Amino acid sequence: MCRFLRTQQAAEYLDLSPRTLECWRTSGNGPTFRKIGGSVRYLPADLDQFIEAARRTSTAQPAEVVAR
Repeated sequence: MCRFLRTQQAAEYLDLSPRTLECWRTSGNGPTFRKIGGSVRYLPADLDQFIEAARRTSTAQPAEVVAR
C-alpha cells in the first residue's frame, strides 16, 4: 500500500518550503502530484524520481526533461 504525502510533508521530504511546491505546481516545474478529492497529494516514489532528475555533474549541465 502506498502512502500519499500532503504538501507540507512533501516539502519536508524535499527540504523545501510548502510555498515552493505550490509555485512549482502552478508553473509545472515541480514533481508529479495527484489531485484527489480536490486535495493535492504526492507519492514518495515521484519525489524520488524528481530528485534523481535533478542530478548534475556540472552547473553548466542542462536539466533533464522529466516525462509525466
